[in-house]
Amino acid sequence: MGLAVIRALGIMGVPIIVVVYDEREDMGYVSKYVTEKIPAPHPEKSEDQFIELLVKSAARFSGSLLIPTDDEILGAISRHKTLLERHYLVACTEWNITEQFIDKKYTYALADAIGVPAPKTIVPHSAEDVERYSKTVLYPCLVKPCQSQRYHDRFKRKMVRVESFQQMLAAYQEAADADLEMMLQELIPGDDAQGVNYNSYFWNGEPLSEFTAEKVRNAPPELGSPRVAVSKYIPEVLEPGRKILQAMGFYGYSCTEFKKDARDGIYKLMEVNGRHNRSGLLAVKCGINFPWIQYKHLVCGELPPARDYRTGIYWIDIFRDISYSLKYFRKEGYSLSQYIQPYRSPHVFAIWDKQDPKPFLRRGINLAKRIL
Repeated sequence: MGLAVIRALGIMGVPIIVVVYDEREDMGYVSKYVTEKIPAPHPEKSEDQFIELLVKSAARFSGSLLIPTDDEILGAISRHKTLLERHYLVACTEWNITEQFIDKKYTYALADAIGVPAPKTIVPHSAEDVERYSKTVLYPCLVKPCQSQRYHDRFKRKMVRVESFQQMLAAYQEAADADLEMMLQELIPGDDAQGVNYNSYFWNGEPLSEFTAEKVRNAPPELGSPRVAVSKYIPEVLEPGRKILQAMGFYGYSCTEFKKDARDGIYKLMEVNGRHNRSGLLAVKCGINFPWIQYKHLVCGELPPARDYRTGIYWIDIFRDISYSLKYFRKEGYSLSQYIQPYRSPHVFAIWDKQDPKPFLRRGINLAKRIL
């Protein structure tokens, strides 16, 4: 996510200072557009120290635009926004808004209250709650975290698909032992291509710029994040996307995810990401530079005009696409022509860029170290 923002602003001549808390996994900080790297403590594990670093850095960078690009940083900055606004232009919502999409149980409760279709979801508070739910659910279903980033940091996965009560209880108990709150949720049937993104820049309750894209392949399949996506006009998600953001009181940039239910053809809300998303360079390639829109608005006071975008452009995370295609080629069943179609069509890579190759090399080194 950070690399997409770095490049989207870097190509427009904006100097970038990157705050890095995990150099072993990150790669954006080596981009040619980065003028300075500031090492930082973990924003969630050492939140006070992280915020203290930002406040101290204001002596040099006061008035700069502060853009959080993952959920850990977003949570920390949002909780301390009042303090940080004394020094920076802060590109995120206040915590009372942020909590509604960071903690997914609030997202689904709000969707249910305002009539935005979403998967059936309950939040169990005990093993007995899990057992009661298991008697009414259709398998397979999902055991899913309320706070995705904390669960992923702990277990290196987004959720668990379960086929029985025993599996459901085991997945719930594993998370409970790690002090993580979980949800039990119906599985929306449909392949990866039924997942879509509604990207927008909201202000005063209205979308100023909108962009939609369809997922092509996920990593891992079915339950993962996209490794290939394609720009596509999907009018069915505009109204529910606007509705959930308006109900939250959200403003700024967000990526709202839906999945088309194979049973009834209705797009169901999956989640709201109130920060720049993994495939952010796709919109840039298609003609809508959301980080630049954000910069021009918050720094220069210029609201963006509505504009069209190119469709049929692919976004490819080449590292993950190759590795997961090899691992799941039997399960996914793609033909060779289906696999190479994104590479033969107009596309943008998530990391590789011949004008800015160092992040790609850093990513390769990181992966090699992990394998070794």
